[in-house]
Amino acid sequence: MAGDFAADYGLTPDPWQQIVLDDWLADSKGKWASLTCGLSVPRQNGKNALIEIRELFGMVGRGEKFLHTAHEVKTARKAFKRLQYFFGTQKDDPAAKFPELNALVAEVRNTNGQEAVVLKNGGSVEVVARSKNSARGFTVDVLVMDEAQEMTEDDLEALMPTTSSSPLGNPQWIFTGTPPSPSANGEIFTRVRQDALSGKPYRLSWHEWSADPDVDVDDRDVWRSVNPALVNGRLQFEVIEGERSRFSDEGFRRERLGMWAVQSSRGILPAASWADREDGTSVAVDRFALGVECGPDLSWASVSMAGQREDGDWHVELDDDQHTRGRGVAWLVPHVKGLVEANPQIRAVVADVGGPVAALLEQRHGGRWFFKDSSVEVTPLRVSELGSACSLVLDGVVSGWLHHIGQPQLTSAALSAGKRSLGDTGKWVWSRRSATSDITQIQAATYALWGAQNSSVKRPDRSRKQRKVVVYS
Repeated sequence: MAGDFAADYGLTPDPWQQIVLDDWLADSKGKWASLTCGLSVPRQNGKNALIEIRELFGMVGRGEKFLHTAHEVKTARKAFKRLQYFFGTQKDDPAAKFPELNALVAEVRNTNGQEAVVLKNGGSVEVVARSKNSARGFTVDVLVMDEAQEMTEDDLEALMPTTSSSPLGNPQWIFTGTPPSPSANGEIFTRVRQDALSGKPYRLSWHEWSADPDVDVDDRDVWRSVNPALVNGRLQFEVIEGERSRFSDEGFRRERLGMWAVQSSRGILPAASWADREDGTSVAVDRFALGVECGPDLSWASVSMAGQREDGDWHVELDDDQHTRGRGVAWLVPHVKGLVEANPQIRAVVADVGGPVAALLEQRHGGRWFFKDSSVEVTPLRVSELGSACSLVLDGVVSGWLHHIGQPQLTSAALSAGKRSLGDTGKWVWSRRSATSDITQIQAATYALWGAQNSSVKRPDRSRKQRKVVVYS
């Protein structure tokens, strides 16, 4: 029905688009069968046209209110311009291409940042670029999240409440995009995909056009199988051949073959780069620092160490964690205290004092942080420093100057940890919510590396008696 309706206005869905539409609009006892809809398809295959069909049919045929969001202002603006093509640039527009659609218009708002088409039947589409405040004040039935590979946790938390009181009582969330690049905020889109692949999706439809991991990326049949627009000529083989010659192998797999890299499905650190940084002989010889982190409910904790190697590169390793202790966090403070007392080369113990470990800390002596009932001083990471520390680890792994010894617990944490944006700062931190396992080990290693490199850290214990020097190996 939606496809036939849109076809009357020159927007005839391709067969693949009709398959997706049928699932998006499937009914189950008077509600959408899919509360969450996800679509991952290579670029320029007609994703935007599919969204237009859904919005056109929904607002005209059902009186639905849509909030169409995109990562960038220019993309949001383009979406609005496409809607204007159908409804005209204003109410009673004498130049409207489709007068019968323009006759339904109650208002067209053209102001930048407030673009909208509002119909007399109550249906509407409002278009915004995503930010932490852009969704305030909206109440809608359908939330469209284009460029979902760039969505952050803050974006999602700002947007979701817009459908909590859906005027028609039948909300729907639509996520569309391409596989996230290593630098993208891909945790939300990745999580939707993981939910779909888990085998237990709740009212969720997921459509994906992607090549298998072991395909020949130069096989034209593979190109055809994952780019449905090649069938009708919207895409041309000559153009894809040009992309193949210009893109990196990874970029071509992601952008044109729709392939989700291992790191995109699990975490932000590239698995191949992490594997390349493994060095069983790596050892720090200078600038030692410890990082400490606890799990959310204080049922486990991890201590990691970082330092500089003899060749000038840097080293991180897991010192101890809950897997070897198995008794909550009672071991943590005595363990750290013992390390500090035994090794005068440890220049700092670093922790995120805004996190769970705060339960083990106290402020004294002019606001300085110490472990409770101990003389071990802790260097606190401020939020901005935390973001810089996480980026430091990513840079070290990708650029090749940060090494580890291949410990399974640290590797599991490193490859599992997603990222969460810090508002509009452009910085990010490790995300527990998108991780598939415990990540305290890589969090602690991150704090330790920051402490090893930073020049303004606090000595961990100014009053201790030195006993012996321990060299990590």
